[in-house]
Amino acid sequence: MIRRDALGQLPVRTALPALRAALDGPGSAVLCAPPGTGKTTLVPLDLAGLTGDGPVRRVLVAEPRRMAARAAARRMAWLLGEEVGTGAAPAQGWGRVGYTVRGERRAGPRTAVEVVTTGVLLQRLQRDPELAGVDVVVLDECHERHLDADTSAAFLLDVRETLRPELRLVAASATTDAEGWARLLGGAEGAAPVVEAAGVSHPVEVVWAPPERPVRPPHGTRVDPALLTHVAGVVRRALRERTGDVLCFLPGVGEIGRVAGELAGVDAEVLQVHGRAPAAVQDAVLAGGNGVRRVVLATSVAESSLTVPGVRVVVDSGLARVPRTDHARGLSALTTVRASRAAARQRAGRAGREAPGAVYRCWPEGEDGRLPAFPDPEIRVADLTAFALQAACWGDPAADGLALLDAPPAGALAAAREVLTAIGAVDGDGRATERGVRMARLGLHPRLARALLDGAPEAGVRRAAEVVALLSEEPPRAYGDDLAAAWRTARRGGDAYGARWRQEARRLASAAREPRGGSGVDTGAGGGRGAGEPRAGADAGGGRGAGEPRAGADAGGGRGAGEPLSDDAVAGLVAALAFPERVARARGAGSYLMASGTGAELAGAGARAGLGHRPGSSGAGDGSGLRDAPWLAVAVADRPVAAASARVRLAAVIDEETARAAAPALYASGEEVRWSDGDVVARRVTRLGAIELAARPLTAPDPGLLRDAVVSGLRREGLGLLRWPTAAASLRQRMAFVHRELGAPWPDVSDAALLESVEEWLGVELGRARRRADLERIDAGQALARLLPWASGEAVRFDELAPERIEVPSGSRVRVDYGGAQPVLAVKLQELFGWQESPRVAGGRVPVLVHLLSPAGRPAAVTADLASFWRDGYRSVRAELRGRYPKHPWPEDPSAAEPTRHTSARLKRG
Repeated sequence: MIRRDALGQLPVRTALPALRAALDGPGSAVLCAPPGTGKTTLVPLDLAGLTGDGPVRRVLVAEPRRMAARAAARRMAWLLGEEVGTGAAPAQGWGRVGYTVRGERRAGPRTAVEVVTTGVLLQRLQRDPELAGVDVVVLDECHERHLDADTSAAFLLDVRETLRPELRLVAASATTDAEGWARLLGGAEGAAPVVEAAGVSHPVEVVWAPPERPVRPPHGTRVDPALLTHVAGVVRRALRERTGDVLCFLPGVGEIGRVAGELAGVDAEVLQVHGRAPAAVQDAVLAGGNGVRRVVLATSVAESSLTVPGVRVVVDSGLARVPRTDHARGLSALTTVRASRAAARQRAGRAGREAPGAVYRCWPEGEDGRLPAFPDPEIRVADLTAFALQAACWGDPAADGLALLDAPPAGALAAAREVLTAIGAVDGDGRATERGVRMARLGLHPRLARALLDGAPEAGVRRAAEVVALLSEEPPRAYGDDLAAAWRTARRGGDAYGARWRQEARRLASAAREPRGGSGVDTGAGGGRGAGEPRAGADAGGGRGAGEPRAGADAGGGRGAGEPLSDDAVAGLVAALAFPERVARARGAGSYLMASGTGAELAGAGARAGLGHRPGSSGAGDGSGLRDAPWLAVAVADRPVAAASARVRLAAVIDEETARAAAPALYASGEEVRWSDGDVVARRVTRLGAIELAARPLTAPDPGLLRDAVVSGLRREGLGLLRWPTAAASLRQRMAFVHRELGAPWPDVSDAALLESVEEWLGVELGRARRRADLERIDAGQALARLLPWASGEAVRFDELAPERIEVPSGSRVRVDYGGAQPVLAVKLQELFGWQESPRVAGGRVPVLVHLLSPAGRPAAVTADLASFWRDGYRSVRAELRGRYPKHPWPEDPSAAEPTRHTSARLKRG
């Protein structure tokens, strides 16, 4: 029996006529409805015709998370008076509302409304672009801008334009860029209608509750324990000050566990809600309390889609966990960031869904305005390898024909294509290969799909699938950092993770055994939020196709022909196949160099988690089997802020043979001539990426490589490597002066310009240089003169424009200093008697600054106008110098006196 009383209380019902009209007209619409209005439950039922007497249409609802998909389906079934997957009359088959998530499907021919994750929707679109039998697709919570959701929307718009113009599309959200989505859905025909539903919003009081003392900002996945202690304290405060259940938002599972521990002893039931929580726990939270007050600790999964009954108070830590890719180090992982203002509004709204409530925000009110307005779309910041493969399989490798709100960054997309090419998923033109299509249908990140397909012949399908399942959803920290040990723990474990792991391993094994064309059966591959995406997917690496060398050695030592690989060897092989550029060789205790060139450090479990030691952990600092391994396959790593090396979170022991077999594209052998440690090093080197496997000196290196190494050293260490005698330094100063004053064709001789054109003016000498000592013997002045404009004939004027010396009235030839802003002539005052005008250079453009010296060579006066000095300044200088140097001539009229370098007595003798 339909619960019409409950349906009638949902505010979105007032918007249904406008929504139906929009779909019957243009065929697409944007639905903006606040949380709790019924957009996720009533709208699909109405569009399917299940709440009235009209014709029944099939509606597909796409949710970003598995938990939300199951909850939405159960809620809709409850509104119809049914159970999900059974219906009111079980004998008639499946129920009218069903769902499909990764590894679980409860829907059938009778299902009118099916809720799927966006990952599952992508898989369906790839198998059946027409979505045969589906009349309406609702993209729920599109404001979250997950990559799968954006990609699904682009594919659906392509389907509407080319295959099924009658397919109706709805983009639904509580807070979104309605205008942007309207333009996207409307396409060339103009913006799609925007239908708004007013919600029944109860007032929510905002309480600012920042920590009393400053806390360290989040970095990587680490959150300052002091902040978590503070959040737990705010929860206790909220329990004292308010009534009703408390919903506390935290960034991840680790933080939820830490705060749950700090809340031990509170007079309330503490529940943990996140994507990894057992389905029974999730269902219990969403079903409401049984009279016992509850504290629900949740990730952003509870921001939207889900209604947690009984909540009157929200405690917001202000943090969120999002994917980020470090292209420079080849690391991709979840990162903790400040939540956006839009997310903060969504979270606060959870306190006012059923009655007036309050939100406690654990940051200062003054910082609120500096938070980002919206979260970054995943397409801008995440690893795009899976997206690039989806686009290639769709037939648009460049993704330039897809209707996307944000275009993928060119650099990230290029890096993704490199990975896909290396693993054989796309050809040279970027088109999906048969192998690539098979990878895409596995519902895994392409790296893990490669590991499963290439690892299965070596290790067996079941064991390869089990390890890949471990990598597709990172095991709990308590399992340790040793992948093989974590695998054994998962096999033994009776926890929620172990149950999910076994289910996923079975799915993957079944998928891997399917014929290459695939069965076409919808098994829920593709998952939900983050399904199949490794927690640390890098951006470049090698691949191994059919027929390439196999990993034949056991990580713990050799094995005979035909002997099966040990579990440790299988774990290492599969991890290496997934992340070939992260195979790493030891370079010290607990320190490794990955093939990508990034350093990696083992750390204790407490250091890794940032939360202190946890029971059952097995970090490298407390007995991990990784510490003494000569080689590792690093499966999960991140990089702490300001750290040069990555931090290993999950790895497996391998040997060199496995490393080489997993990363053949990174294996190279050849001459290596480079500048290193201050000199030229010439060797024949065998490498695996950045890892040096073997080297021997070269006696006759390639001249071109040798020249490049010398040039590299000169550019790295600077022109000081050359010999700069006084004449050379003077020549460079004169050339710099003429260039500054006259410009072209006189050359720029700054450090940057000379290093840029080093082969032009130093080419002859470079051809003879083999090492640092050869550079140090080069007279830079002789080489520098080659840059003078000899071709134009201007070079012959160089000495005229910037004379090295100027002859003064005494007959002395005095060197001009061009090292300052103005040329300087430093000369004894008496040698200039009779000189009426200061000398000028640069064709008369620039006066020389004259430094007048005493007979002892000390500065007495400075002038650029000698005539003015003789007239106005000489008298006071004469009085001072005459007393100090009485034996020298000091005429009253210097303009008419004879210049001299000598004393008065010598002049008389002369």
